Parts: sequence; structure tokens; C-alpha cells
Amino acid sequence: MPIRILAPQEAAKIAAGEVIERPASVVKELIENALDAGARQVAVEIREGGLALIRVADDGCGIEPGELRLAFERHATSKVASEDDLWRIATLGFRGEALPSIAAAGDVELISRVAGDDVGARIKLRDGAVVEEGSGASPPGTVLTVRRLFSSQPARLKFVRAPGSESSHVSAAVMHYALAYPEVRFTLVVDGRTTLQTTGAGDLVDALAAVYGTEVAAAAIAVDARAANEGEPGVRGVVVEPRLHRATRNYIGVYVNRRWVKNRALTFAVEEAYQGMLPVGRHPVAVLDIRVPPDEVDVNVHPTKAEVRLRREREVFAVLQRAVRRVLSERAPVPATSAAIWGGAQPSPGAAAPLVLRTPAMQPRLPDAPGRAGDASPATDAAAGPAGEGPDGASGLPVLRAVGQVGNTYIIAEGPEGMYLLDQHAAHERVLYERCLAAARAGRPDVQGLLEPLTVELGAAHRAMVEEHRDAFERLGFDIEHFGDAAYVVRTVPASLAGGDVAAAIVELLDRTRRDDGPEEWSHRIAASLACHAAVRAGMTMGQAEQRELLRLLEAAESPRTCPHGRPTMLHLTSDAIAREFRRK
Repeated sequence: MPIRILAPQEAAKIAAGEVIERPASVVKELIENALDAGARQVAVEIREGGLALIRVADDGCGIEPGELRLAFERHATSKVASEDDLWRIATLGFRGEALPSIAAAGDVELISRVAGDDVGARIKLRDGAVVEEGSGASPPGTVLTVRRLFSSQPARLKFVRAPGSESSHVSAAVMHYALAYPEVRFTLVVDGRTTLQTTGAGDLVDALAAVYGTEVAAAAIAVDARAANEGEPGVRGVVVEPRLHRATRNYIGVYVNRRWVKNRALTFAVEEAYQGMLPVGRHPVAVLDIRVPPDEVDVNVHPTKAEVRLRREREVFAVLQRAVRRVLSERAPVPATSAAIWGGAQPSPGAAAPLVLRTPAMQPRLPDAPGRAGDASPATDAAAGPAGEGPDGASGLPVLRAVGQVGNTYIIAEGPEGMYLLDQHAAHERVLYERCLAAARAGRPDVQGLLEPLTVELGAAHRAMVEEHRDAFERLGFDIEHFGDAAYVVRTVPASLAGGDVAAAIVELLDRTRRDDGPEEWSHRIAASLACHAAVRAGMTMGQAEQRELLRLLEAAESPRTCPHGRPTMLHLTSDAIAREFRRK
């Protein structure tokens, strides 16, 4: 087969296919152009998922009449003047590929008016070629209309999804930029119906309410971790309280210098910050903008600019994770509950015999409270959490006074803001989980040697997991050695497992973890499983001293409001709610 040079029309369509994957790609490119033009209002309209019509109107600076045809030439741009500019891109667009790619994929009409001109300039293109030029009436700014998208590209058209699915992708693109630019008024009209409208007032919480609803906006917590020194990364935005979560990661919006990006590492950093606060399989809601110097980020690594490369990605990861974890630890509130679920149950003064703390075969020991005489661990260990750092401030819990137990499962406590009902197992899980991780990271696991080494038979999958994550097991207090074939010898275990069924516990730990987990995720899962295995069980009687001790330990925890698996440790009935129930208010 002879080698030949592609015809310009063929080359244009191939290049367009790299930039314009679907209708949402057109919308994204046009929104970015509008924002680069200084627009304060952006209106998007689509029909039939964007295949029949896409129209994006803005009030930006507009395009000079003499440059209208040039704007549709490939690699024509006003945003890059020299090669040096490529190393410090500060605009959303810069390649000069968006407009020619769009023109190669559909029928395009553009009307633009520069402020100060009496009339606007108009141009029409079909299959990338100019078919009409002239003047037209329009307000200052630019209006670009695309019709019959992919009609001349049947190979591309057959991979486009149903209109409803394509509309959802367009909506996602508009929503992400509405959150990144709350000072811009965004409007989205789908098949004649307005589906999104932001105020453009500059308040991110207002934009969040327009995009995700008032319930999510009411649960938003501001993140403002500005760079301490020039040139260092900073993070600003909002995270939503863990009580509101979603089934997918689509609600985690990560931006780099206000550019919406898809970066698995940064998304994972946000999820890691929520570790232990969400139910398994659920994901947080967050909008976070990472500010880095333009020369620290490469935005030219993906045809659609959807991915970026960070020069100091690990440092950015750590800054992002710490910023989110800090505000969640300090400001996420205790879930409030309705008085309707509360009965008149009161602990019996003559309750059953108190829990014997040192009966390892069946009942776990509450760890010593921080600062107590004889405590060998520093207070920061008890409070250190999954992010590997101590809290910067108080946990947010008030000082609580233990009143008694309900059903040998829940602890009733009094605080300055009303009454609290604590799940004793979930609360103890949280305490043990944080202590286990802190000890592992400090290299001081609480270890119990076995009087006689224990032999455990493991299946092939479990053997591979033990070998792959041997360091994590050792940091948590396990001494496990391969003994031949499927047998392993266990010589030490975490003190919390002493006296229990160690073999069953190890198998359970391996069952609860996943082969593809990273080292941090693996450690979290093992620590959570150990805490669950060792915590006070529902149905166990706790004496007043033990109840008080558990409350003090929970107050010192970094994230006291949820257990490691995301269940709440407590519910709060406010003083006002109690007064209303008794008709005192």
C-alpha cells in the first residue's frame, strides 16, 4: 500500500476526533474560550443531547471582525505568543484547536461583537470551510452555534450515546465550570427547559446550591489552606459533611488553577481524607481548587486538556489530603436526631455486674486515656488519625458526662448542648482504630507474644496477600512467618487480639481487604478490622468508670463522629428539641 499525504479535509476530521469526542467536548471548549475572554455570563443551550444544536453565548471581549476567519485556522490563538509561554500556561485554552475541530465536526455559525463596535461580525462554516461571511446584530460578546454535530462523520456518530446520556455529560461539564467560576452567571437550557442557573455572585456555596441542591450547600464546609510561602501549593474550596455521600466519584470536583481535571491521584487524596467517615462503597461531595505556579503544571499532556501533570504531585497530594482532613476533623458536626425516636428508657440503678476489663478471652480492654498517669504513649498518638497527623484543634465534641447505658449497647451522655446517645461499639472502634494506626506509623505497635507459636493454614490468595503486605502486618504487631506449603507460623499479634481466636481473626482480616489496595488503604482496612474485632460489643455491660473512660478517649480522637466504617458513633438531641417535646417552648 503506497504512502500518501492525507487530504486537508481528512486530516482535519482526524484531528477534530482527538479534541471533539462528544457534544460535551464542544461545550467544554466553548465555555473555556468564553472564560478566557473574560465573560461574566455564559449561556449554554442544547437540543437532542447536543447533536441537533449546541449554542454557547457569552458577554466576553469578542473577536475583531478581521480575525473571524483566522480564528478557524488550526493553531491560531491569541493566548500564546512564544515558546516560553507554553511553560507557564495561565489560560484554559492555548492550542488554537477548538474552533477548527468544532467546524470540522458540524455546521457552525459564529457572531461576535467587540465592545464599542456598532454591529457584530458573522461567519458560517460547513465541513470546516467558510460558506458565508457578513455582519449581524448582536450584543457585545460571542455566540457560537453548532448544528448537525457529527452528521458528516457516521463512524463517530454511531458511538454517540442516547440524547439523555449525552445531555447528562453536557450538564456535568457546565456544572463543573459553574463551581470553578462562581463569579460567572451560568445558564443551561436542555431541549427548551432551563436545568441550571447560577447567580454569578461569587459565592461558591450559592453555586453549590444551584448545582447540587440546598441540602448539600447547607452541609458545605469551607477549605482555605493557602500556600504558606510563594511557590508552594495551596487549596481552596468546600467539602461536604460525611453524612451526605454519593454512590459515585462524580461529585468530587478537582481543579488545578481553576481548570477542571481528571486526576486519579488527587481524587484519591480527597477520598483518603474521608477515610473512616463514609460507609463502604460511598463517596464524598467536594469542590477543591489547587493553586500551583503555572510553571509547576503541564496542561499539554492530553488532547482535550482533561488531564494534567504536576511537577510535585506527591507534595500536592499531601497538601490536599491534609487540608480536607483538617476541616473534617474540626468542623464536621455530630448528627442530630429527632426526639420522635427517643423513648423513656432509663438505665436501671441495679444493672448487671460491671465489665471485667482484663478478661481477654471475651472482653476487650479500653486503652488508657491520654495524659493519664502511667500512660507511656504521648497524647498525640491517641489523637492521630488516618491522615498521619494530629488534629490542629479540638475534635469539636463538647465535654460529655456519662449518665448510663441503654440495652447494654448505647451510652447516654449529657453535654452543654443537650443529650447524646453513643453506640459503645462504634465509639470504641474509632478509638482503637486511631490508636492502632498511630502506633503503627510510630513504629510502636502494642504487641502480645503468644506462649506457643500458632500455625495457620492459608489459601493461595491469602498467602499472596500476606507476602505482598508483610510490612503492614509487622507495623500493626503481627509476626507471621512462612512455615512451608500453605502453613504460616504466628508468633506475635496485636495486643487487642490476645486471648481471642487468632487464626479466625487473621482470615477475617484478609477477607476484608482487597488485593489491589495500596499500602495506605491496606493499613486502614486492617486497622479498621482489628478495631472492629477488639471493640466492646453491643450487649456488654459497662460500668460508670468505663463509660466515662470511653467518653474521654472519644473526645481525644481526631474524627470522633464516625466509626472506621462510616457509621455514626453518636446521635445528638438538642436541648431545644427536648424542651419542645415537653412543651416548654
